[in-house]
Amino acid sequence: MKKTIPVYNIQNFTAYKNDGILVSRFGHYAQQYQHLHSAHRHSFYHFVFFTHGSGTQQIDFKTFDVKPNLIYFMLPGQVHSWNFETKPDGYLINFSASYFSSFLLEQEYLAKFVFFSGKPEEQVLILDHITSQKLISIFEEILSEGNTALSINDDLVKVLMLRLFIEVSRSSNLQNNAETNPYNHTILKNFKQLIEQNYTELRLPKQYAALLYITPNHLNALCNDFLGISAGKLIRDRIILEAKRLLINLDLRVVEIAEKLNFEDQSYFVKFFKKYEGTTPDRFRKQYLTTPHGTA
Repeated sequence: MKKTIPVYNIQNFTAYKNDGILVSRFGHYAQQYQHLHSAHRHSFYHFVFFTHGSGTQQIDFKTFDVKPNLIYFMLPGQVHSWNFETKPDGYLINFSASYFSSFLLEQEYLAKFVFFSGKPEEQVLILDHITSQKLISIFEEILSEGNTALSINDDLVKVLMLRLFIEVSRSSNLQNNAETNPYNHTILKNFKQLIEQNYTELRLPKQYAALLYITPNHLNALCNDFLGISAGKLIRDRIILEAKRLLINLDLRVVEIAEKLNFEDQSYFVKFFKKYEGTTPDRFRKQYLTTPHGTA
């Protein structure tokens, strides 16, 4: 069993046309990188479309079935593992956070797609037959482009990837709040960014509301209306998620994790974790590491 959860960079994989992207048939990838079946993290974006196979996978400690016509998307930093029951196949693309930076004028364009939200329940989708066939065609074209001896400029690949994202979004009827409520979307996007930057220091909605120049009531109303949860829960969920990510690192003691998350002491951290997870940090660690997802 691994004591630390590995973090893989895009450079750990064979490049496709240019640095910063890997495109592969999933069966080959899963066979070549079997160590990735165990819990790990990426420093890059990652998505897979399954055409064959069964089993389960975990994204940030939430379990999902693996089945044909399923596609999932992951952001850098998320914890992931697979547990296949039958041989999988499909398509996979890994790409760096900067891959589209010289191509898209709007640098946060990908954030418009709900499946790049970082919320596991929005990142895993079952597609209908028509959309699945469209995606297979797009993936095959991307793979073919990688085999050409023509210009290494891969703008065509980027266009095809964006078309894929749009096809998935349309098929899933995923509403884009940025288009219908640009002002509210901007506030919520900034709130999430502030949480990501400050969750170990700032724990109260009023602290974030002050940074956003709105009232705590306004912030909480926006979270409830558009996200279905309170502002306080959004903050707590990020703290709990990081606690879980740290707990599956056996080199870290619970007291060290409490310090990293800026809790006053280990006792306060244990009470906080148990209150919102229903179990202690030690029990969570033991339970996770004794499942197939946690073993190496």
